[in-house]
Amino acid sequence: MPPDNVRLTAGGDAVVILDQSLLPNEIRYFEIYAPEDLFKAISSLQVRGAPAVGIFAAYAIYVIMRRSRAEAFDDFLAEFLQYARKLNSARPTAVNLSKMLGRMETLVRSRADLPVSETLDDMRREAEAIQNEDIAMCRAISEHGLTLVPDGAGILTHCNAGPLATSSYGTALGPILLGRERGADFRVFACETRPLLQGARLTAYELMRAGVDVTLICDNMASAVMKDGKIDAVFVGCDRVARNGDAANKIGTSGVAVLAKHYGIPFYVFCPSSTVDFSCRTGADIEIEQRDPSEITELFFEKPIAPRGVRCYNPAFDVTDSSLITAIVTEKGICRAPYTESLRILKE
Repeated sequence: MPPDNVRLTAGGDAVVILDQSLLPNEIRYFEIYAPEDLFKAISSLQVRGAPAVGIFAAYAIYVIMRRSRAEAFDDFLAEFLQYARKLNSARPTAVNLSKMLGRMETLVRSRADLPVSETLDDMRREAEAIQNEDIAMCRAISEHGLTLVPDGAGILTHCNAGPLATSSYGTALGPILLGRERGADFRVFACETRPLLQGARLTAYELMRAGVDVTLICDNMASAVMKDGKIDAVFVGCDRVARNGDAANKIGTSGVAVLAKHYGIPFYVFCPSSTVDFSCRTGADIEIEQRDPSEITELFFEKPIAPRGVRCYNPAFDVTDSSLITAIVTEKGICRAPYTESLRILKE
């Protein structure tokens, strides 16, 4: 998978993305520069995955502010905050979005005495640093994850947490891809992950391109493959972790965790340390994004599959209780229960 699924143009006037909404049938790159289109790229999942969204947001706010005509710092800051709030509202659950925008805001505020042109130069360098840190983070997570499973292990995945969701190996798929490079032969079962099918469209696509042994299953087949002894571990990504270890990930993850607990299978959550939100005491404090009902009733189908007007409930994420999580794997190390203690040490 190319490492430039999110990048800045050479001139810095637009963000280039690989449109994930078109995969696996079409590989198309887009240059985006208009504020409304940058917002739409996040909300419509053209760019997705918590780390990738954070990187994209940092580049996006820089691209937007390049067009600002403000000369005074206060005017520049006010405009920055207006657009940052808009971008941040695109997807409320993934903490990387707000954290990376917050990081860019901190930088801007610290440049109050500098000309706007110099502030813009620093914004570009900061956004590029965020992406470079993500590349190093993915490698470190992958190294840690490889210590958790033996060669030949059967691994179940849910949603997509590979290179498309980051800038490099990915988080939950990182150990699998790094292991493949080193000759490991993992057997992966990828849940399709309804309703947006990130497992079928993205995870299967990435793993097949890397030569990994991958089998696609419907979400409701997870129990069957676990019961048959095909699964030795579950690897999932994460969009936000509360300080007690509760983890929000793509809808259906908590159900997979319950099944893994029942069958005695270790359940591992992979995420950068920036995904841990210490302002959230528990998972109950995590805002869950609600999405358009059409994703359930008609998206990816030639005709609607449900009666017109039926009431739908379409949360994008659910929260897995920390008691179901065997370990949380970050670039800084592997955290185990009690998570209030291990995550605090991680932060320090």
